[in-house]
Amino acid sequence: MPASDFSRRRFLGAASAAGLGVTALTACGGDGSDSGKDSSGRTVVELWNIQTTEPSKTIWPERAKAFEAENPDVRIKLVTLENDAYKSKLTAQTSSGKLPDIFHTWGGGVLQQQVDAGLVEDLTATYEPMAGTLVPAAVKPYQLDGKTYGLPFDIGAVGFWYNKALFKKAKIEAPPATWADYLDAVEKLKSAGITPIALAGKEKWPGMYYWAYLATRLAGVDGMQKAADAKDFTGDDFVKAGEHLKDLVALEPFQKGFLGAAYSLPGGEAAVMGNGKAAMELMGQWAPIVQADAGKGIGKDLGFFPFPSVAGGKGALTDVFGGGNGYAVRKGAPKAAVDFLKFFLSAENDRILVEKASLLPVVKEAKSALTDPNLTAVYDTLEASTAFQLYLDQAYPPAVGQEVNDSVAALIAGSKSPDDVARSVTQVFKSS
Repeated sequence: MPASDFSRRRFLGAASAAGLGVTALTACGGDGSDSGKDSSGRTVVELWNIQTTEPSKTIWPERAKAFEAENPDVRIKLVTLENDAYKSKLTAQTSSGKLPDIFHTWGGGVLQQQVDAGLVEDLTATYEPMAGTLVPAAVKPYQLDGKTYGLPFDIGAVGFWYNKALFKKAKIEAPPATWADYLDAVEKLKSAGITPIALAGKEKWPGMYYWAYLATRLAGVDGMQKAADAKDFTGDDFVKAGEHLKDLVALEPFQKGFLGAAYSLPGGEAAVMGNGKAAMELMGQWAPIVQADAGKGIGKDLGFFPFPSVAGGKGALTDVFGGGNGYAVRKGAPKAAVDFLKFFLSAENDRILVEKASLLPVVKEAKSALTDPNLTAVYDTLEASTAFQLYLDQAYPPAVGQEVNDSVAALIAGSKSPDDVARSVTQVFKSS
Protein backbone atom coordinates (compact mmCIF):
# COMPACT_ATOMS: atom_id res chain seq x y z
CA MET A 1 0.00 0.00 0.00
CA PRO A 2 1.04 0.79 -0.09
CA ALA A 3 2.98 -0.36 -1.63
CA SER A 4 6.10 -0.92 -4.23
CA ASP A 5 8.90 -0.16 -2.77
CA PHE A 6 6.90 1.64 -0.82
CA SER A 7 7.83 0.25 2.11
CA ARG A 8 4.61 0.56 2.45
CA ARG A 9 5.16 0.58 1.22
CA ARG A 10 6.78 1.44 3.17
CA PHE A 11 9.60 1.41 2.78
CA LEU A 12 11.09 4.41 2.70
CA GLY A 13 15.14 7.54 4.06
CA ALA A 14 15.91 9.99 1.58
CA ALA A 15 18.13 9.84 -1.46
CA SER A 16 20.47 12.29 -3.03
CA ALA A 17 22.52 12.56 -6.18
CA ALA A 18 24.63 15.18 -7.83
CA GLY A 19 22.60 17.70 -9.73
CA LEU A 20 19.28 16.58 -8.19
CA GLY A 21 17.17 18.46 -5.73
CA VAL A 22 16.29 15.66 -3.36
CA THR A 23 14.70 17.07 -0.25
CA ALA A 24 13.26 15.88 3.01
CA LEU A 25 9.71 16.41 4.19
CA THR A 26 10.56 19.62 5.98
CA ALA A 27 12.06 21.03 2.83
CA CYS A 28 8.89 20.77 0.80
CA GLY A 29 7.88 24.28 1.72
CA GLY A 30 4.38 23.05 2.41
CA ASP A 31 3.37 23.86 -1.13
CA GLY A 32 4.61 21.82 -4.02
CA SER A 33 3.07 24.03 -6.70
CA ASP A 34 4.48 26.93 -8.69
CA SER A 35 7.58 25.07 -9.91
CA GLY A 36 8.89 28.03 -11.88
CA LYS A 37 12.56 28.28 -12.85
CA ASP A 38 15.77 27.71 -10.97
CA SER A 39 18.72 30.12 -10.88
CA SER A 40 20.01 28.64 -14.15
CA GLY A 41 16.74 29.26 -15.93
CA ARG A 42 15.77 25.60 -16.02
CA THR A 43 12.14 24.56 -15.60
CA VAL A 44 11.82 22.86 -12.21
CA VAL A 45 9.51 19.84 -11.97
CA GLU A 46 8.85 18.74 -8.39
CA LEU A 47 8.21 15.01 -8.03
CA TRP A 48 7.02 13.48 -4.76
CA ASN A 49 7.95 9.82 -4.40
CA ILE A 50 8.12 7.13 -1.74
CA GLN A 51 11.25 5.28 -2.86
CA THR A 52 13.13 5.23 0.44
CA THR A 53 14.63 1.74 0.32
CA GLU A 54 17.40 0.40 -1.85
CA PRO A 55 17.74 -0.12 -4.67
CA SER A 56 14.97 2.27 -5.68
CA LYS A 57 16.16 5.19 -3.59
CA THR A 58 19.30 5.21 -5.75
CA ILE A 59 17.62 4.32 -9.04
CA TRP A 60 15.07 7.16 -8.94
CA PRO A 61 17.73 9.90 -8.76
CA GLU A 62 19.66 8.11 -11.51
CA ARG A 63 16.62 8.08 -13.79
CA ALA A 64 15.90 11.73 -13.04
CA LYS A 65 19.50 12.56 -13.92
CA ALA A 66 19.20 10.57 -17.17
CA PHE A 67 16.14 12.61 -18.11
CA GLU A 68 17.95 15.85 -17.28
CA ALA A 69 20.82 14.79 -19.54
CA GLU A 70 18.36 14.52 -22.43
CA ASN A 71 16.52 17.68 -21.38
CA PRO A 72 19.14 20.15 -20.08
CA ASP A 73 16.51 22.87 -19.69
CA VAL A 74 14.68 20.85 -17.01
CA ARG A 75 15.54 19.99 -13.40
CA ILE A 76 13.67 17.19 -11.64
CA LYS A 77 13.37 18.06 -7.96
CA LEU A 78 12.80 14.82 -6.06
CA VAL A 79 10.98 14.97 -2.73
CA THR A 80 11.26 11.59 -1.03
CA LEU A 81 8.87 10.71 1.79
CA GLU A 82 8.13 7.64 3.87
CA ASN A 83 4.82 6.10 2.86
CA ASP A 84 2.65 7.15 5.80
CA ALA A 85 4.24 10.60 5.99
CA TYR A 86 3.60 10.95 2.27
CA LYS A 87 -0.07 10.11 2.64
CA SER A 88 -0.51 12.62 5.45
CA LYS A 89 1.34 15.34 3.55
CA LEU A 90 -0.53 14.74 0.31
CA THR A 91 -3.86 14.78 2.11
CA ALA A 92 -3.00 18.20 3.51
CA GLN A 93 -1.89 19.42 0.10
CA THR A 94 -5.09 18.14 -1.48
CA SER A 95 -7.14 19.99 1.11
CA SER A 96 -5.25 23.20 0.37
CA GLY A 97 -5.66 22.71 -3.37
CA LYS A 98 -1.91 22.68 -3.99
CA LEU A 99 -0.28 19.52 -5.29
CA PRO A 100 3.29 18.91 -6.51
CA ASP A 101 3.88 18.73 -10.25
CA ILE A 102 4.13 14.94 -10.22
CA PHE A 103 2.96 12.85 -7.28
CA HIS A 104 2.76 9.19 -6.34
CA THR A 105 -0.70 7.66 -6.60
CA TRP A 106 -2.32 4.28 -6.10
CA GLY A 107 -5.39 5.41 -8.05
CA GLY A 108 -8.92 4.53 -6.97
CA GLY A 109 -10.99 6.66 -4.61
CA VAL A 110 -8.14 8.86 -3.44
CA LEU A 111 -7.28 9.89 -6.99
CA GLN A 112 -10.98 10.32 -7.74
CA GLN A 113 -11.28 12.81 -4.90
CA GLN A 114 -8.33 14.81 -6.27
CA VAL A 115 -9.81 14.71 -9.77
CA ASP A 116 -13.20 15.85 -8.48
CA ALA A 117 -11.47 18.80 -6.84
CA GLY A 118 -10.04 19.80 -10.22
CA LEU A 119 -6.45 19.28 -9.12
CA VAL A 120 -5.28 16.59 -11.55
CA GLU A 121 -4.30 16.79 -15.20
CA ASP A 122 -6.23 14.63 -17.68
CA LEU A 123 -3.59 12.36 -19.24
CA THR A 124 -5.92 10.58 -21.66
CA ALA A 125 -4.31 12.14 -24.73
CA THR A 126 -0.87 11.20 -23.39
CA TYR A 127 -1.92 7.62 -22.66
CA GLU A 128 -3.79 6.75 -25.85
CA PRO A 129 -0.75 6.60 -28.19
CA MET A 130 1.04 4.27 -25.76
CA ALA A 131 -1.99 2.19 -24.76
CA GLY A 132 -0.91 -0.79 -26.84
CA THR A 133 2.52 -0.86 -25.20
CA LEU A 134 1.31 -1.08 -21.58
CA VAL A 135 -0.08 -3.96 -19.52
CA PRO A 136 -3.83 -3.10 -19.38
CA ALA A 137 -4.32 -4.10 -15.74
CA ALA A 138 -1.54 -1.74 -14.70
CA VAL A 139 -3.43 1.31 -16.00
CA LYS A 140 -6.92 0.51 -14.68
CA PRO A 141 -6.52 2.03 -11.17
CA TYR A 142 -5.90 5.43 -12.76
CA GLN A 143 -8.78 5.36 -15.23
CA LEU A 144 -11.84 7.14 -13.91
CA ASP A 145 -15.06 7.94 -15.76
CA GLY A 146 -13.52 6.93 -19.07
CA LYS A 147 -10.44 9.12 -18.71
CA THR A 148 -6.87 8.43 -17.63
CA TYR A 149 -5.48 10.53 -14.78
CA GLY A 150 -2.32 8.65 -13.93
CA LEU A 151 0.29 6.37 -15.47
CA PRO A 152 1.80 3.28 -13.83
CA PHE A 153 5.36 2.32 -13.14
CA ASP A 154 4.54 -0.83 -11.18
CA ILE A 155 1.80 -3.42 -10.82
CA GLY A 156 1.48 -6.20 -8.30
CA ALA A 157 -0.51 -8.42 -6.03
CA VAL A 158 -0.62 -9.20 -2.34
CA GLY A 159 0.00 -12.77 -1.26
CA PHE A 160 1.80 -14.81 1.36
CA TRP A 161 5.59 -14.77 1.41
CA TYR A 162 6.90 -17.75 3.35
CA ASN A 163 10.10 -19.25 4.66
CA LYS A 164 10.51 -22.67 3.05
CA ALA A 165 13.04 -23.81 5.65
CA LEU A 166 10.70 -23.00 8.54
CA PHE A 167 7.79 -24.72 6.78
CA LYS A 168 9.97 -27.80 6.39
CA LYS A 169 10.95 -27.66 10.05
CA ALA A 170 7.25 -27.59 10.98
CA LYS A 171 6.61 -30.51 8.61
CA ILE A 172 4.31 -28.48 6.37
CA GLU A 173 4.66 -30.20 3.02
CA ALA A 174 2.93 -27.63 0.79
CA PRO A 175 1.58 -24.09 1.08
CA PRO A 176 -2.03 -24.12 2.30
CA ALA A 177 -4.70 -23.69 -0.38
CA THR A 178 -7.69 -23.27 1.96
CA TRP A 179 -8.25 -21.07 5.02
CA ALA A 180 -8.77 -24.16 7.18
CA ASP A 181 -5.42 -25.51 6.02
CA TYR A 182 -3.84 -22.12 6.66
CA LEU A 183 -4.98 -22.12 10.30
CA ASP A 184 -3.68 -25.67 10.60
CA ALA A 185 -0.30 -24.52 9.26
CA VAL A 186 -0.21 -21.74 11.84
CA GLU A 187 -0.77 -24.27 14.62
CA LYS A 188 1.95 -26.57 13.26
CA LEU A 189 4.42 -23.69 13.17
CA LYS A 190 3.61 -22.72 16.74
CA SER A 191 4.00 -26.32 17.86
CA ALA A 192 7.46 -26.33 16.27
CA GLY A 193 8.43 -23.24 18.25
CA ILE A 194 8.26 -20.97 15.20
CA THR A 195 6.55 -17.57 15.03
CA PRO A 196 4.01 -18.11 12.25
CA ILE A 197 3.39 -14.55 11.06
CA ALA A 198 5.20 -11.22 11.06
CA LEU A 199 2.86 -8.21 11.26
CA ALA A 200 3.34 -4.45 11.48
CA GLY A 201 0.44 -3.71 13.82
CA LYS A 202 1.49 -0.10 14.34
CA GLU A 203 0.93 0.86 10.71
CA LYS A 204 -2.51 -0.79 10.40
CA TRP A 205 -2.60 -1.24 6.63
CA PRO A 206 -0.76 -4.61 6.77
CA GLY A 207 -3.50 -5.99 9.01
CA MET A 208 -6.15 -4.63 6.66
CA TYR A 209 -4.88 -7.03 4.00
CA TYR A 210 -6.19 -10.01 5.97
CA TRP A 211 -9.73 -8.69 6.35
CA ALA A 212 -9.79 -7.38 2.78
CA TYR A 213 -8.65 -10.68 1.29
CA LEU A 214 -11.07 -12.69 3.43
CA ALA A 215 -13.91 -10.37 2.40
CA THR A 216 -12.88 -10.69 -1.26
CA ARG A 217 -12.79 -14.49 -1.01
CA LEU A 218 -16.21 -14.56 0.66
CA ALA A 219 -18.08 -11.87 -1.28
CA GLY A 220 -16.18 -12.05 -4.54
CA VAL A 221 -14.99 -8.97 -6.38
CA ASP A 222 -18.52 -8.31 -7.63
CA GLY A 223 -19.80 -8.46 -4.07
CA MET A 224 -17.11 -6.05 -2.96
CA GLN A 225 -18.22 -3.60 -5.66
CA LYS A 226 -21.90 -3.98 -4.76
CA ALA A 227 -21.11 -3.23 -1.11
CA ALA A 228 -19.12 -0.15 -2.12
CA ASP A 229 -21.91 1.05 -4.41
CA ALA A 230 -24.44 0.61 -1.61
CA LYS A 231 -22.01 1.96 0.99
CA ASP A 232 -23.02 -1.00 3.13
CA PHE A 233 -20.60 -3.57 4.53
CA THR A 234 -22.91 -5.07 7.13
CA GLY A 235 -23.68 -8.15 5.03
CA ASP A 236 -22.84 -11.64 6.23
CA ASP A 237 -19.75 -11.97 4.05
CA PHE A 238 -18.06 -8.98 5.69
CA VAL A 239 -18.98 -10.04 9.21
CA LYS A 240 -17.70 -13.53 8.44
CA ALA A 241 -14.45 -12.03 7.17
CA GLY A 242 -13.99 -10.50 10.60
CA GLU A 243 -14.86 -13.76 12.29
CA HIS A 244 -12.27 -15.66 10.27
CA LEU A 245 -9.65 -13.04 11.10
CA LYS A 246 -10.63 -13.25 14.77
CA ASP A 247 -10.06 -17.01 14.59
CA LEU A 248 -6.55 -16.36 13.31
CA VAL A 249 -5.81 -13.75 16.00
CA ALA A 250 -6.99 -16.18 18.67
CA LEU A 251 -4.11 -18.48 17.72
CA GLU A 252 -1.65 -15.71 18.73
CA PRO A 253 0.33 -16.14 15.50
CA PHE A 254 2.21 -12.83 15.42
CA GLN A 255 5.64 -11.91 16.71
CA LYS A 256 6.07 -10.51 20.20
CA GLY A 257 5.29 -6.78 20.30
CA PHE A 258 3.61 -6.79 16.90
CA LEU A 259 1.07 -4.13 17.89
CA GLY A 260 3.89 -1.60 18.19
CA ALA A 261 5.87 -2.83 15.18
CA ALA A 262 6.37 -0.74 12.05
CA TYR A 263 6.74 -2.25 8.61
CA SER A 264 10.17 -1.36 7.26
CA LEU A 265 11.95 0.05 10.30
CA PRO A 266 14.51 -1.97 12.32
CA GLY A 267 12.72 -4.67 14.27
CA GLY A 268 9.57 -4.27 12.16
CA GLU A 269 7.63 -6.74 10.09
CA ALA A 270 9.98 -6.86 7.12
CA ALA A 271 13.04 -7.25 9.37
CA VAL A 272 11.42 -10.07 11.35
CA MET A 273 10.62 -11.88 8.13
CA GLY A 274 13.93 -11.00 6.47
CA ASN A 275 15.93 -12.27 9.42
CA GLY A 276 14.15 -15.62 9.44
CA LYS A 277 12.32 -14.96 12.71
CA ALA A 278 8.83 -15.61 11.31
CA ALA A 279 7.47 -18.05 8.75
CA MET A 280 5.08 -15.81 6.80
CA GLU A 281 3.92 -12.32 6.00
CA LEU A 282 1.00 -11.17 3.87
CA MET A 283 2.47 -8.50 1.64
CA GLY A 284 2.81 -7.17 -1.88
CA GLN A 285 5.40 -7.85 -4.54
CA TRP A 286 7.87 -5.45 -2.96
CA ALA A 287 8.31 -7.71 0.08
CA PRO A 288 11.60 -9.42 -0.91
CA ILE A 289 13.33 -6.09 -1.48
CA VAL A 290 12.17 -4.63 1.83
CA GLN A 291 13.01 -7.83 3.71
CA ALA A 292 16.56 -7.64 2.41
CA ASP A 293 16.78 -3.91 3.14
CA ALA A 294 15.33 -4.03 6.68
CA GLY A 295 16.83 -7.41 7.52
CA LYS A 296 19.26 -9.81 5.91
CA GLY A 297 16.89 -11.45 3.48
CA ILE A 298 16.40 -15.21 3.33
CA GLY A 299 17.41 -15.83 -0.27
CA LYS A 300 16.32 -19.11 -1.82
CA ASP A 301 14.30 -20.01 1.27
CA LEU A 302 11.72 -17.38 0.29
CA GLY A 303 8.59 -18.53 -1.50
CA PHE A 304 5.20 -17.12 -2.49
CA PHE A 305 1.66 -18.51 -2.50
CA PRO A 306 -1.78 -16.96 -3.14
CA PHE A 307 -4.18 -16.14 -0.34
CA PRO A 308 -6.15 -19.34 0.38
CA SER A 309 -9.73 -19.96 -0.67
CA VAL A 310 -12.45 -19.74 1.96
CA ALA A 311 -15.16 -22.41 2.28
CA GLY A 312 -18.51 -21.20 0.99
CA GLY A 313 -17.02 -18.08 -0.55
CA LYS A 314 -18.10 -16.58 -3.86
CA GLY A 315 -14.56 -15.50 -4.75
CA ALA A 316 -12.06 -17.73 -6.51
CA LEU A 317 -8.52 -18.65 -5.49
CA THR A 318 -7.46 -16.85 -8.67
CA ASP A 319 -9.10 -13.54 -7.66
CA VAL A 320 -6.33 -11.13 -6.77
CA PHE A 321 -6.12 -8.32 -4.24
CA GLY A 322 -3.46 -5.74 -4.92
CA GLY A 323 -2.70 -2.62 -6.87
CA GLY A 324 0.09 -0.72 -8.43
CA ASN A 325 2.14 2.39 -8.21
CA GLY A 326 1.89 5.28 -10.57
CA TYR A 327 2.24 9.00 -10.98
CA ALA A 328 -0.35 11.71 -11.56
CA VAL A 329 0.29 15.28 -12.66
CA ARG A 330 -1.19 18.37 -11.07
CA LYS A 331 -3.48 20.53 -13.17
CA GLY A 332 -1.42 23.23 -14.83
CA ALA A 333 1.97 21.58 -14.27
CA PRO A 334 4.68 22.40 -16.82
CA LYS A 335 4.76 20.30 -19.99
CA ALA A 336 8.07 18.89 -18.81
CA ALA A 337 6.18 16.94 -16.13
CA VAL A 338 4.31 14.93 -18.77
CA ASP A 339 7.50 14.57 -20.79
CA PHE A 340 9.18 12.99 -17.78
CA LEU A 341 6.35 10.46 -17.41
CA LYS A 342 6.70 9.50 -21.07
CA PHE A 343 10.42 8.97 -20.48
CA PHE A 344 9.73 6.94 -17.35
CA LEU A 345 7.32 4.69 -19.27
CA SER A 346 9.68 3.88 -22.12
CA ALA A 347 10.55 0.22 -22.60
CA GLU A 348 14.20 1.01 -21.93
CA ASN A 349 13.45 2.67 -18.62
CA ASP A 350 11.00 -0.01 -17.54
CA ARG A 351 13.61 -2.70 -18.16
CA ILE A 352 15.90 -0.85 -15.78
CA LEU A 353 13.15 -0.75 -13.13
CA VAL A 354 12.51 -4.47 -13.60
CA GLU A 355 16.18 -5.49 -13.57
CA LYS A 356 17.49 -3.15 -10.88
CA ALA A 357 14.49 -2.12 -8.76
CA SER A 358 12.82 -5.55 -8.89
CA LEU A 359 9.51 -4.08 -10.07
CA LEU A 360 7.02 -5.95 -12.20
CA PRO A 361 6.88 -4.71 -15.79
CA VAL A 362 4.11 -2.38 -16.90
CA VAL A 363 5.52 -2.04 -20.43
CA LYS A 364 4.91 -5.24 -22.37
CA GLU A 365 8.35 -5.19 -24.00
CA ALA A 366 10.01 -5.15 -20.59
CA LYS A 367 8.67 -8.56 -19.58
CA SER A 368 11.82 -10.15 -21.00
CA ALA A 369 13.77 -8.46 -18.20
CA LEU A 370 11.80 -10.34 -15.53
CA THR A 371 14.04 -13.14 -14.25
CA ASP A 372 13.52 -13.15 -10.47
CA PRO A 373 11.57 -16.32 -9.57
CA ASN A 374 9.61 -14.66 -6.76
CA LEU A 375 8.51 -11.74 -8.89
CA THR A 376 7.76 -14.12 -11.72
CA ALA A 377 5.45 -16.01 -9.35
CA VAL A 378 3.58 -12.80 -8.56
CA TYR A 379 3.43 -11.87 -12.25
CA ASP A 380 2.10 -15.33 -13.10
CA THR A 381 -0.55 -14.89 -10.41
CA LEU A 382 -1.59 -11.62 -12.01
CA GLU A 383 -1.65 -13.09 -15.51
CA ALA A 384 -3.84 -15.97 -14.31
CA SER A 385 -6.13 -13.75 -12.25
CA THR A 386 -9.87 -13.97 -12.83
CA ALA A 387 -10.70 -10.72 -11.02
CA PHE A 388 -8.80 -7.88 -9.37
CA GLN A 389 -9.63 -5.94 -6.19
CA LEU A 390 -7.74 -2.70 -5.56
CA TYR A 391 -6.35 -2.01 -2.06
CA LEU A 392 -9.35 -0.96 0.03
CA ASP A 393 -7.58 2.08 1.47
CA GLN A 394 -7.15 3.27 -2.12
CA ALA A 395 -10.31 1.95 -3.76
CA TYR A 396 -12.55 3.88 -1.36
CA PRO A 397 -12.64 7.55 -0.35
CA PRO A 398 -9.79 8.41 2.06
CA ALA A 399 -11.97 8.57 5.17
CA VAL A 400 -13.44 5.15 4.40
CA GLY A 401 -10.06 3.60 3.67
CA GLN A 402 -8.74 4.96 6.95
CA GLU A 403 -11.73 3.54 8.81
CA VAL A 404 -11.14 0.11 7.28
CA ASN A 405 -7.54 0.24 8.46
CA ASP A 406 -8.46 1.55 11.92
CA SER A 407 -11.34 -0.86 12.50
CA VAL A 408 -9.43 -3.93 11.36
CA ALA A 409 -6.50 -2.89 13.55
CA ALA A 410 -8.92 -2.64 16.47
CA LEU A 411 -10.26 -6.11 15.69
CA ILE A 412 -6.74 -7.53 15.70
CA ALA A 413 -6.02 -5.73 18.97
CA GLY A 414 -9.20 -7.15 20.50
CA SER A 415 -11.10 -3.89 20.99
CA LYS A 416 -13.65 -4.35 18.18
CA SER A 417 -15.84 -7.26 17.14
CA PRO A 418 -16.44 -8.44 13.57
CA ASP A 419 -19.86 -6.76 13.71
CA ASP A 420 -18.29 -3.54 14.98
CA VAL A 421 -15.93 -3.45 12.00
CA ALA A 422 -18.75 -3.90 9.48
CA ARG A 423 -20.90 -1.24 11.16
CA SER A 424 -18.08 1.28 11.55
CA VAL A 425 -16.98 1.05 7.92
CA THR A 426 -20.59 1.35 6.76
CA GLN A 427 -21.25 4.35 8.97
CA VAL A 428 -18.23 6.25 7.69
CA PHE A 429 -18.98 5.30 4.07
CA LYS A 430 -22.58 6.53 4.31
CA SER A 431 -21.44 9.84 5.79
CA SER A 432 -18.65 10.37 3.27
